[in-house]
Amino acid sequence: MSKQKIAVTVDSVVFCKIENKFKVLLIQRKNDPFKDQWALPGGFVDENEDLETAAKRELHEETGVKVDSMQQVQAFGEPGRDPRGHTISIAFLSRIYCEEELTPSDDAKAAKWFPIEELPDMELAFDHDEIINVAQQFL
Repeated sequence: MSKQKIAVTVDSVVFCKIENKFKVLLIQRKNDPFKDQWALPGGFVDENEDLETAAKRELHEETGVKVDSMQQVQAFGEPGRDPRGHTISIAFLSRIYCEEELTPSDDAKAAKWFPIEELPDMELAFDHDEIINVAQQFL
């Protein structure tokens, strides 16, 4: 029996509510796959790392944003969602009430708040459009 090779990642959907309108936090990817495309902040879970801890770490590393609490939304594991191999992503949702200043670093070339109804024209990386749509149901 061969050992399965499945990677686990986390993605953070951060919604900011200002004047009854929601914005979502996206990063522009610095590296392949999907270099220069917009995506949710996220990344690979380290060995022996709790999923929520990993999501908070990746969010902070890529955007400078720190959140106290997150809500697990759903797992996304469609084969082919990541060109690097079979990857399962656990999506987490955070709600904040101010547009925090962003300091993109690590794997993020840029970070920006987008009104939900005005996401970037090009398709988001991976299956992040779907993740945002699912997370909106929790608002």
